[in-house]
Amino acid sequence: MMAASAALALALWLLMPPVGVAGAGPPPIQDGEFTFLLPAGRKQCFYQSAPANASLETEYQVIGGAGLDVDFTLESPQGVLLVSESRKADGVHTVEPTEAGDYRLCFDNSFSTISEKLVFFELIFDSLQDDEEVEGWAEAVEPEEMLDVKMEDIKESIETMRTRLERSIQMLTLLRAFEARDRNLQEGNLERVNFWSAVNVAVLLLVAMLQVCTLKRFFQDKRPVPT
Repeated sequence: MMAASAALALALWLLMPPVGVAGAGPPPIQDGEFTFLLPAGRKQCFYQSAPANASLETEYQVIGGAGLDVDFTLESPQGVLLVSESRKADGVHTVEPTEAGDYRLCFDNSFSTISEKLVFFELIFDSLQDDEEVEGWAEAVEPEEMLDVKMEDIKESIETMRTRLERSIQMLTLLRAFEARDRNLQEGNLERVNFWSAVNVAVLLLVAMLQVCTLKRFFQDKRPVPT
């Protein structure tokens, strides 16, 4: 019985969450990108939570569909209209500083009755780091007077490198969206060129057949045959 009780206690202890997990804060908000198909005559909205006193950058681009344009609006958590654009192919907007809450991004294709649109958008957050955490990490490594290079210089170099790497990733993502839009446009032009080329060939063949029939009628002997 004692062994069974010890085993049960051990199992319950393994299943219990570690101390401090319940009091941990929400996970940090990360950058994101999304591509969706917006039907004709429809409006679609997305909600994105944002922390307070940060920077939110929104980039969108229409990469498919006739006209390559869409209506875009951005509203704050309080319902204030921050951005309103009509019939745009792309756009970049920055909200700084942000309010804590859910921002609303809407893409409207109600002006189009036939063509659906393929839309790509990206959300980029630049949250302010906690200075206390950074200082605590610096003090935990080694006293500053014992280092040849100041920790502030190292932190500044690392932060600059991180910012440039993030910007490079964002630019590559945006270039992929441009490449997708150009590819869709070229494929659409190729289909139209092939269609009208086939129509022209059919018309040429029809005209050639009519000309041959007309010439045959000119050279036919229409004199009555003697009986």
